[in-house]
Amino acid sequence: MLRSIESWKVNLISVWFGCFFTGLAISQIIPFLPLYVEELGIHGGNALSIWSGLTFSVTFIVSAAVAPLWGSLADRKGRKLMLLRASFGMGAVILLQAFVTQAWQLLLLRALMGLTSGYIPNAMALVAAQVPRDRSGWALSCVSTGQIGGVILGPMIGGLLADWLGLRMVFIVTAVLLMVSFLVTLFLIKETGYTPVSKQDKMSGREVFRSLDNPRLMMCLFVTTMVIQMCNGSVNPILTLFVRELAPDAQNIAFLSGVIAALPGVSALISAPRLGKLGDRIGTQRILIGTMLFSLLLLMAMSFVTSATQLGVLRFLLGFADGAMMPAVQTLLVRHSRDNVTGRIFGYNQSFMYLGNVAGPLLGAAVSAATGYRWVFFATALVVLLNVLLLRRFYRRPKTTLESPVTPRDQAAKSATDATSARSASAAEKAKTPG
Repeated sequence: MLRSIESWKVNLISVWFGCFFTGLAISQIIPFLPLYVEELGIHGGNALSIWSGLTFSVTFIVSAAVAPLWGSLADRKGRKLMLLRASFGMGAVILLQAFVTQAWQLLLLRALMGLTSGYIPNAMALVAAQVPRDRSGWALSCVSTGQIGGVILGPMIGGLLADWLGLRMVFIVTAVLLMVSFLVTLFLIKETGYTPVSKQDKMSGREVFRSLDNPRLMMCLFVTTMVIQMCNGSVNPILTLFVRELAPDAQNIAFLSGVIAALPGVSALISAPRLGKLGDRIGTQRILIGTMLFSLLLLMAMSFVTSATQLGVLRFLLGFADGAMMPAVQTLLVRHSRDNVTGRIFGYNQSFMYLGNVAGPLLGAAVSAATGYRWVFFATALVVLLNVLLLRRFYRRPKTTLESPVTPRDQAAKSATDATSARSASAAEKAKTPG
């Protein structure tokens, strides 16, 4: 028993470092993509905006399309193999991006990067399959802090590297960091208790949902994932412009906007493990609905701010909710699905997450162009409200209690118990027989 506990804890720590380096690697590139596109020869406001948008979004669009395929393969071949595929594949593709000479080459490689992505969702699935179910909320929240920490530090490190060594060097360093994730996964993560699903036993998508206790709730959780990503991304296109509107005399708008953008990540690091542990005690669904209502109120308040300081305080408070929402959804996905379809479920959820990454900036840009910056916060709050109503309608407790993964030791103990019961029943039958 002690060995088993130590095994999943070692895996948890290793996965945390893998997610940290992956989040660090990806986030230090994204802020500088428009500058790199411009360096490759795309000039003019409209052309640069279109090419930057395509280069950014194509990765998520391709990832959304292939995520269920990787989830199905994870159930058949194991999650560790998917982690190795994602870290090595992304590292190789990002290294090639450092040597492109034209914008279309970068666009093609960003699309190819979508085929190789998926480290963090598969890491979440691996942790979810190995930790005790009554501690899954805490464990998944801890893993999320690794990603959040990497995402916070990534832009700062990327900015320093870009200023000192040039934009192309950022891609090379990013590839090295992903190779570190690959090595951490290869040597430190041990996938135990995994039972592969044979090709003959592989279920269709319809059969996967039929095996669920509450398929409507599962679809609602997928939509919730998309909404969370939409809400995080809807403000991104207008944040710097809104800060400039609030502080027109500030000389360091870029730095001020960067600090305000990073504040939710700081508070999310504080709240994620604590709210995850609280969810294991009082119910993860309560944490999810409570934090979404809290974020709704904060988003509405942001539309009335009159200074950058007020916006920064509200975004810092928003991070306390952000740190709990996505881990809460992933915990509920685990608790309402069975182990033989966990990879498929996380694959579908990953597709909705990528769709949210694309839809969020589009929503923010469209609303701000039509009605102004402040209405972006109102529109985002409305989306959150609709999602909360959807969750409250479809959430109910499962009819059956899902079984925990069966270890070989448990199986042996069960067999011994069954044999003892059979001998007792046979002896009782003989005693009843006359003569």
